[in-house]
Amino acid sequence: MRYAKVDGHVNLVRDLETNCIINTNMNEYQKYLSMRKLKDQDDKKIQNIENDLNNIKNDINEIKTLLRNLAK
Repeated sequence: MRYAKVDGHVNLVRDLETNCIINTNMNEYQKYLSMRKLKDQDDKKIQNIENDLNNIKNDINEIKTLLRNLAK
């Protein structure tokens, strides 16, 4: 593979075959992976909370329906 330095960026190179930009700073890459993992975990937590909330709403609606039927 052939690389060319990206002007104004010490840790970036361009792969001349694929035209992709590559970060050669492994510490920054590891930091990015860690942040991405944390964000994915947060997204999963939010999705679980939303699912739980929807389940609670459905349960409350079912309880309300049962109470209305009992009241009749």
